[in-house]
Amino acid sequence: GGTLIQEKGTFMFIGHYALAFGAKKASPMVSLGTLFLSFQLLDLIWPLLLLIGVEHVRIDPGNTAFTPLDFYDYPWSHGLLPVAAAAGAFGGLYYLLRKDGRGAAILGGGVLSHWLLDYITHRPDLPLSPWSATHVGLGLWNSVTWTVMVEALLFLGGLVLYLTATAARDRTGRIAFWSLVAFLVTIWGLNIVSPPPPSETAVAYGSLLLWLLVPWGYLIERHRVPAAHGLSSPPPSQ
Repeated sequence: GGTLIQEKGTFMFIGHYALAFGAKKASPMVSLGTLFLSFQLLDLIWPLLLLIGVEHVRIDPGNTAFTPLDFYDYPWSHGLLPVAAAAGAFGGLYYLLRKDGRGAAILGGGVLSHWLLDYITHRPDLPLSPWSATHVGLGLWNSVTWTVMVEALLFLGGLVLYLTATAARDRTGRIAFWSLVAFLVTIWGLNIVSPPPPSETAVAYGSLLLWLLVPWGYLIERHRVPAAHGLSSPPPSQ
């Protein structure tokens, strides 16, 4: 079991998407696909680094109550210093391309928010830099109940904010959005109850499937408009 997106405990799965959905309220001109790319950037890069051997993870059931994975070596994708640099680069690049300071700040903050959410959930395994012996984490994953409650509430809040910020332009705008919500909730639920993944390589390849959610976000945005505009045609999200 658990072969579809081997994510069990890999990260605060729908919590990151919750913040991306919610950020649409504050940045209406930024596409949901770009928000997904920002808020999930760390976990989009991480499996690539696993596959080329730059970073490492091991299957270790009982590592925390919520995850069977031991994140003992991921200083580049999840070290605070490189994450802060990536946040500045992501926001800066967006500003150069779009000249949207507000959107750039939110996207840069989105990259950094991923590390902050991981700081809340992980045991002390998040490095401050690739050269630091100090690792931090508050350990929410030591409680399955609290982890599920916090993540579910975040996701619900993010969806409410997104739905108050956008309206479906057509049938595709409704179907694409609600099918994504159903997909995220289904995968999240399966990951909570699934057995540990069979191998570290399976974790890496399964996590790569998260890249598919980025174009899914862009598809949704092409068929939704800011709620205040109703069915009018404002400038497209970027």
